[in-house]
Parts: sequence; structure tokens; C-alpha cells
Amino acid sequence: MSTARQGAPGRIRIIGGNLRNSRLDVADMPGLRPTAERLRETLFNWLAPTIAGARVLDLCAGTGALGIEALSRGAASVQFVEREARAARAIEQNLARLKQAGGAVAAMDAEAFLRGTGRPHDLVLLDPPFALGLWEALAQQLEQGGWLATAALIYVESPRAVTPTLPPNWQLQRESHAGDARGALYRRA
Repeated sequence: MSTARQGAPGRIRIIGGNLRNSRLDVADMPGLRPTAERLRETLFNWLAPTIAGARVLDLCAGTGALGIEALSRGAASVQFVEREARAARAIEQNLARLKQAGGAVAAMDAEAFLRGTGRPHDLVLLDPPFALGLWEALAQQLEQGGWLATAALIYVESPRAVTPTLPPNWQLQRESHAGDARGALYRRA
């Protein structure tokens, strides 16, 4: 999620894969900031060699655009976690309308979800609401709770001026900026 909203109000465009140019309905909610299209395109260009067949965890999913983009580009499955019930319902409705059986939605807080039994994921999309500053807490839960595959990739989106403190074994691979947002891709060592 980023500060710039792309496309018509209440709609986001999928930019690649088998759902290319499909539109996602977005709940009109204060504070919801979909990831800028430019940042999504950059991220999925980085992920192109590794996304096919990946098990993905989309924490603080918001609109679900990142996770649905992953499904569109060949991810085997995406677990969406979104605490706001209206946003979670919108993700479920978009998955059903787009016939994406590989997506599952947990309508709950990300920290509570990560206290559950961890299942390793190849890619984690970590984009919590900026105002809550949850990067460090969620990163520690991911690292310690069995949620990350051995060489997992972790995408972290934060305000441009913020570089969250992350586990020392997460090595920065790539970084980009769009508007006020910073997108960084890490690999677990």
C-alpha cells in the first residue's frame, strides 16, 4: 500500500500476468493507501524469476493488490491477512470475481495471525499502516514463528524517510521509491 492511488477512485488495475488490466474494487476507507502502480511494477519485475509457484503471505493486505498481482503472475497460493473487516470482504469478493482459488483471507490483526502456527512462505509482503509503525514487531514474529522459508524474500514498504530495523539476517537486495513510499526487497540468509 502506498500513498498514491492509481486508476479511478475505488478501483485498482492489475498490471501483469493472466489478470492483466483486471480491475480490483477497493473499499472506500480512511487510511487505506494502495501501493502505487509504479512501485508494484518494479517489485514484480524484481520477483519475475521467483514468483511462479511461490507460497505468499500478504500481511496487512489492505486492498489485496500485491497478493492478487502475485496470483496473476503465477504464485501457487496467497494468504491475505487484513484486520479491517470491510477491506477483507473486498479482497474475498475480488478473489471470487476473478476466480482466484489460490487466495485465502484471514480477517484478523497481523500480530494475532502470526501468533498462530507458522507455515513457511517463499515471499512475504509486509506493508503495515505507516502510522502504526509495526515493521519491527511483525518482522520479529515472522523470523521467530516459522513463517519464512529458508531463503524467503520479504518485501517491506515504509515511508520514504523510514528504514525499519529488521532482523540482521534479512539482506537488502533491491530498493525503490515512489512518491512518499520506499519499497525494499530483502532475502533471508
